[in-house]
Amino acid sequence: METIDGILVGNWVVEDGKPLPLGAAHRANGVNFAIFSRNATSVTLVLFENDQPNCRRQEILLDNRMNRTGDIWHCFIPGLPCGTCYVYRVDGPFAPERGLRFNKNIALLDPYTHALANTENWDFSKSTAYIDGDAAGDLSYNTNDNIGTAPRCIVVTNKFDWQGDKPLNYPLRHSVLYETHVRGLTMYKETDAKYPGTYRGIIEKIPFFKELGVTSLELLPVHEFCENELLRINPRTGEKLKNYWGYSTVAFFAPKNSYAWDKTPGAQVVEFKEMVRELHKAGLEVILDVVFNHTAEGNEYGPTLSFRGLDNPIYYILSENKRYYQNYSGCGNTVNCNNPVMRSMILDCLIYWVVEMHVDGFRFDLGSILGRDQKGNLMENPPMLEKIAEEPVLRNTKIIAEAWDAGGAYQVGWFPGGRWAEWNDHYRDDVRKFWRGDPGFIRHVATRLSGSSDLYLRDGRKPFHSINYITCHDGFTLKDLVSYNGKHNDENGEENRDGNNANYSYNYGFEGPSLNPVIETTRQQQMKNFIATLMISQGTPMLSGGDEFARTQNGNNNAYCQDNETSWYDWNLLKHNNGLFRFTKEMIAFRLRHQCFMRPEFYSGREGSYNAPPEIIWYDEKGSALNWEKTDSCFSFCMFGTKSKILADLDDNDFFIMFNAGTKNVQFTVVDAPKGKSWFRIVDTSLTPPDDICEMGTETPLDFKDKYTARGRSVVILLSK
Repeated sequence: METIDGILVGNWVVEDGKPLPLGAAHRANGVNFAIFSRNATSVTLVLFENDQPNCRRQEILLDNRMNRTGDIWHCFIPGLPCGTCYVYRVDGPFAPERGLRFNKNIALLDPYTHALANTENWDFSKSTAYIDGDAAGDLSYNTNDNIGTAPRCIVVTNKFDWQGDKPLNYPLRHSVLYETHVRGLTMYKETDAKYPGTYRGIIEKIPFFKELGVTSLELLPVHEFCENELLRINPRTGEKLKNYWGYSTVAFFAPKNSYAWDKTPGAQVVEFKEMVRELHKAGLEVILDVVFNHTAEGNEYGPTLSFRGLDNPIYYILSENKRYYQNYSGCGNTVNCNNPVMRSMILDCLIYWVVEMHVDGFRFDLGSILGRDQKGNLMENPPMLEKIAEEPVLRNTKIIAEAWDAGGAYQVGWFPGGRWAEWNDHYRDDVRKFWRGDPGFIRHVATRLSGSSDLYLRDGRKPFHSINYITCHDGFTLKDLVSYNGKHNDENGEENRDGNNANYSYNYGFEGPSLNPVIETTRQQQMKNFIATLMISQGTPMLSGGDEFARTQNGNNNAYCQDNETSWYDWNLLKHNNGLFRFTKEMIAFRLRHQCFMRPEFYSGREGSYNAPPEIIWYDEKGSALNWEKTDSCFSFCMFGTKSKILADLDDNDFFIMFNAGTKNVQFTVVDAPKGKSWFRIVDTSLTPPDDICEMGTETPLDFKDKYTARGRSVVILLSK
């Protein structure tokens, strides 16, 4: 039955609609749907009565003439309420040799959907466009319909009481990042969280974050993914392994449904916003780990969830034989980031998370893939990276690259695009090797302490563009770094083949937990050395969550599939290792009090004059100029913060800092303090708590003005007063 304003289909009037914005845009008088597909021959919008499996549905075939503008299929449905669930059927050529894999029987998610429902029992095996077990493999065509049981998109509204909130956007150099996992933070059985494993659980931990003193939470992926996609089991327990980390995105605009306490469809969007708002009230930024390098659809044998069924050769980099996928991600496929369509989607996504969700920044997993062209070649000036860096809306947003990928690209120090910060794995490795006692690393660790000018000065970037870290989610925890010589990933079900072999770790005499007090004391001291080094280095420090109280993964350095107590934060350790926690929070506070450790520019190397004192001077243990070639394990340096016209923004105390990575005690000659001042000890990692670090105003004057014995494996920090 035709009407004046549109066509009556079932219970809904379907009007032409508009091609923009993409996605399901809720309006006061209805919902506009718009989705991209260049090569489709037909697009059907499927509306559901509710979010439950096999509920009643209405299928609306879009008219190729009235409901299509260019490559965008669209319609408007007056009166359709917020909370409506929907998916698409998309038909077109099934020609894998041409890269086309349309299958109208498979439910497709809207790439722009803001929320998903019915994800609890997600089964990827029911979403394959081919027939599993067929001799033709991925060339076979699956006629089984999964529309009734597949997850579905939800129409949501952006209305929310932000109470005046805006992104905090702290300058990088004034930031201390804390990498953590939404679920793992509060899932441990004895955490006593009211809302364990959720966005609300993060809110519950705000007092802890405030006490610790970090400025910014960097969250492992919160974009919708399927934790049930893995097929392996834990060989020790027999339990099915899960995708815990979440680096397998399905929907880039949608916050993870299972991280919401309220299971009402769309509530995950509200709870995420509540988390951001409350964190901002407490002065804490939110940075998201985003995975634009690949999707959960995998290779030709993976599920068809969204992009593959909408326009496979547009969204993915395909091989010369278009049946197959280029795999620069190590996860089966590679997103075609520099195709204009995908480029626009990525930028739209980032803008959405900043404007509508108020996040403060992004860390780009395997960021080098965003610099590959449509054939997979690395580009000199990638438009995707430049556009992100220059997008006006994102001008104050933190953008941090993991500047490598699984296809051989390694761009640390060379990441294109102008203002990008980078995870600095040179820092991680050089500092680990130095404190392990490897010879020949004095020069390298001094460069890292100074902000890695060898990497970032060349193209005009600053010290704070170096994201310094000792540990992160990917690798050993800090406790495991000083407790294991090798990885112990047996429970991942890959016979310990997975994970990095180059850990530069040391167990100090026994593999794993030890009852030997000498070994445990050494380990505690080394953890403090790492934290002290991190907090006094030029650059932006990032702490891996739980390291502040010695969280362990029992030697597993690749716990991506361990959604259990291996990965969850055991908060009992906070009581057992309160001395380490106190040391960490005092080191963070110490850093943020002193501009000397947050320089906006690299050291100039000048010798100094009456109006411009030297910025830093390096010494050996005798107080002589450091011989970089002959010294292996110990050195000292003096940082000058004395007020001058040139260094007015760095007006600070002066610091004399001693590093002794050797096993023997070393008596250092302490250079004279500036005229009218004396040296006071604030840190000595060899001392037991609370003497290992002094709170502000309680610094200890030196007993011997020109000598100080730094015990083996220790850091000593003196400041002038």
